[in-house]
Amino acid sequence: MASDKLNILLVGSGGREHAIAWKLAQSERVQHIYVAPGNGGTETGGKTTNVKIGVSEFDKLKDFAIENKIDLVVPGPEQPIVEGIQDVFKKIGIPCFGPSPKAAQMEGSKAFSKDFMKKHNIPTAAYENFTDYEKAKKYVESIDYKVVLKASGLAAGKGVLMPESKEEALEGLKAIMVNKEFGDAGSEVVIEECLEGDELSFLSFSDGYTVVSLPPAQDHKRALDGDKGPNTGGMGCYAPTPIGTQDLIEEVQRTILQPTVDGMRRDGFPFVGMLFTGIMLTASGPKVLEYNVRFGDPETEVVLPLLSDDTDLAEILLACAEGRLDAVSITIKNAYAATVIIASGGYPGSYAKGKEITIPENSTDITVFHAGTKIADNKLVTDGGRVLAVSAVANTLREAVDRAYAGVNAIKFENMYYRNDIAHRAFKYADQKEQKTGLSYADAGVSIDAGNLLVQKIKPLVKSTRRVGADSDIGGFGGLFDLKAAGFVDPILVSATDGIGTKLKIAQDCNIHNTVGVDLVAMNVNDLIVQGAEPLFFLDYFACGKLEVDVGKDFVAGVVDGCLQSGCALVGGETAEMPGLYALGDYDGAGFTVGAVEREKILPRLDQIKAGDVVLGLASSGVHSNGFSLVRKIVASQPGLTYHSPCPWNKEKTLGEALLVPTRIYVKQLLPVVRKDLIKAMAHITGGGFLENIPRMLNLMSCLLSSKWLKQAGGLSAHEMSRTFNCGIGMVIVADAAHVPEITSMLEAANEKVYKLGSVVSKNELGGKEVEVRNTEAW
Repeated sequence: MASDKLNILLVGSGGREHAIAWKLAQSERVQHIYVAPGNGGTETGGKTTNVKIGVSEFDKLKDFAIENKIDLVVPGPEQPIVEGIQDVFKKIGIPCFGPSPKAAQMEGSKAFSKDFMKKHNIPTAAYENFTDYEKAKKYVESIDYKVVLKASGLAAGKGVLMPESKEEALEGLKAIMVNKEFGDAGSEVVIEECLEGDELSFLSFSDGYTVVSLPPAQDHKRALDGDKGPNTGGMGCYAPTPIGTQDLIEEVQRTILQPTVDGMRRDGFPFVGMLFTGIMLTASGPKVLEYNVRFGDPETEVVLPLLSDDTDLAEILLACAEGRLDAVSITIKNAYAATVIIASGGYPGSYAKGKEITIPENSTDITVFHAGTKIADNKLVTDGGRVLAVSAVANTLREAVDRAYAGVNAIKFENMYYRNDIAHRAFKYADQKEQKTGLSYADAGVSIDAGNLLVQKIKPLVKSTRRVGADSDIGGFGGLFDLKAAGFVDPILVSATDGIGTKLKIAQDCNIHNTVGVDLVAMNVNDLIVQGAEPLFFLDYFACGKLEVDVGKDFVAGVVDGCLQSGCALVGGETAEMPGLYALGDYDGAGFTVGAVEREKILPRLDQIKAGDVVLGLASSGVHSNGFSLVRKIVASQPGLTYHSPCPWNKEKTLGEALLVPTRIYVKQLLPVVRKDLIKAMAHITGGGFLENIPRMLNLMSCLLSSKWLKQAGGLSAHEMSRTFNCGIGMVIVADAAHVPEITSMLEAANEKVYKLGSVVSKNELGGKEVEVRNTEAW
């Protein structure tokens, strides 16, 4: 850079670009701003000059940047960003505040972005992508809920249809895919579940690692008052929204924004620029509606005026482009802002241009940002659908809105149109809040509504575990079980309780919650089968700092999966929301199970175990659920390794996915063998590994097995391995040698590989030891 002063090339011609130029011009570091092609507002700015180059004329823009010693390029609209403007300037060494062409696909292809969210477990609506009209039509006809139709490509912010009925949905689908009302943008369509709730937008600076958000804003997309009429590019906006509480901002940062930026970097296309995230605040928490990869419009006109006077936008943009956003201070005014869009009559349909505009001068209460304007014959005239954005900042939202409308009423041009109810949702929310008296449980951080919603979501899952003897319905005060109906004659009840442990930290880091519930069930029911007991019913306990309904549902879905694998009924549970005890995003789970075994079939039968009995093993699926405090320490000790890195022993998965493979459940394959009295004892290899679990069955054993990567990466001794991990064997069986062929045959018929680990040896051979496993097979 030749000097400390910056020459900036700003690409675009709308209200967004005028607002960016307005804020950049306040920076002492900025020498001049060239706007290509600009509008009537940027043409008259003190530090700005319009350049008659189109937003996609990359060769001309590049030549201009070189000739005028441009230090930073700031693309405004989506079109040049998706077409690769960042790559053009990267090749000639000029920093660009904007994402790479690959990262720009987060806006350029809604199908791409939805698949990305699915991959990285970012909360969003259920969806399907289609390129075939007939298949899309058949899908719409088959579903029984409201949908949103989205043209996958760029459609200038208008490619979204929200039909109210199935008939409207089919008409809209035809309009997009057959009639091509949005051009090639409709070659692929995303059909997604229609989310209900309040919508808000987050504009976030990112350098590929750090993500810093501006105050959440709420746009008004519909053309007419009362949120009626067709969708537009936006008719007004305000910020911050009252529903954008600090808790919500932190939740969105933790569950959506940071995982998005981290996921893009891990996938090989780090995001640099302004990430615009549309959020729907549903009853089950915030979910992503869409991503844009640039400043929003009209959100930009409302959030940039909220930057404090000592916050330098030029410094922020340059820091993002140079990968050092964490070194820049970004502060926000303690104020509210409102923006009202003045449009040409007829917008978003056809409208006239060239109408002369009168704007009063020297108004200190408002800022007028130009969008569809130009200078013609020394007159300011209309040149687009959305013509002006009138913004105001004040100590209260009511005052900001009133100031903005006072500014609107002072502006004149023929057939001008604007909505009269900007921020109406905020005022309605405020009225409801004023009418409320006293504190509620929700004010303390506990949502009864969220708890009720979770129950509704998991009821069908729970019902699927119904079995003879149990109803598996939830919502009562307890679960009932009929032992006689289950066929028991002289049963002994056996119970077990357990938790999941610090494996949960990995689940929370990876945002994968539907496997640890299986672990919870496995840790309990495997403890029953080793005693010869059939698991009958299960109850779970889920505790969290804030109940995120979808997380809770995924957790219970795992519990249900485990119950189905083991044949027991999920008859109840408890969900505890405890703010202050657990941090946001943290949760814990515990379980309790009851089984039964006929009195004469209880295991182990220690008096029957003798020298020469065979010790068999059934494979584990991985680390299972024990030793994860050590696992996490080993992972942390490896430079550059995270749970999102490729797994060292399975490159097709991330390390987190590999470690979260749930504990195997051995119940259904072992019950028939147990009932035939072919087994003398079993040990489930859980906490304490081999050295601590086998003694429960045999009193003492010595078995040195290893899990190669953990052993090498952690520098673990064989002793430490064997007392901490299952080392590849999750269940150990002791049986008479004569019964081994039948046991092996029955288990192999259940698709179980049986390993002969060794045999029981008398203590006389071992100099005082009780037993030892010898002759371990290579497996």
